[in-house]
Amino acid sequence: MPERQNPAIKDPELYEKLRDDGASKGKAARISNAAAKQGRSKIGEKGGESGSYDDWTVAELRGRAKEIGLSGYSDKRKSELISMLRNS
Repeated sequence: MPERQNPAIKDPELYEKLRDDGASKGKAARISNAAAKQGRSKIGEKGGESGSYDDWTVAELRGRAKEIGLSGYSDKRKSELISMLRNS
């Protein structure tokens, strides 16, 4: 039996690609629907560049680790925190 697509997803091909790349269902839906409405090239222009973890303070890195649900970060050095965040 073929899988039923959610009718709220306007670009199912892009949605599935994003899901395969690890995006959450919500994020994949937002991006694919925006791409269907405005065009894929327009959405690609919107993306920004996030700052480097190397520029963050240890307190900011610990806050981010807590925010995304990592554990065991409280006694880590800056380089170890960065590695944990990049590999999570």
